[in-house]
Amino acid sequence: MLADSKDIINLIPQKHPMIMVDGLISNDETLTVSKLSLNKNNIFCNEGYFQVPGLIENIAQTAALRSGYEARENNKEPTIGFLGSVKNVIIHKLPNDNDILQTKLKILNRLTNVLIVKGELFVDNILMAEGEMNIFLQ
Repeated sequence: MLADSKDIINLIPQKHPMIMVDGLISNDETLTVSKLSLNKNNIFCNEGYFQVPGLIENIAQTAALRSGYEARENNKEPTIGFLGSVKNVIIHKLPNDNDILQTKLKILNRLTNVLIVKGELFVDNILMAEGEMNIFLQ
């Protein structure tokens, strides 16, 4: 694993209780894979399930994790990103509040100050949700 829960706090701008990633599994030019171990105390877990806002936040934080990790590897400050839009979100099934999510973030396009990504969230290799985001970089 490239980063674990101890490293995450230094790689993303979010702080507890809003941290929705707890590991960086892999990262390359076009794909970042993160993980999140869910539990019923997560602020987005309700009635036994991880809810839609948490799924969207997890994709956004995977993008932030990518930025933070790449900045650290290049001895630079991470680029601050702002969520511009969310589209084509499909929820196949809500994860249980004790599942381990694996999120695959694919870079679809990079413009001057816009990153277009697609996130896919899996539990045990079963696609739970997917969606695209436009992230504006500062």
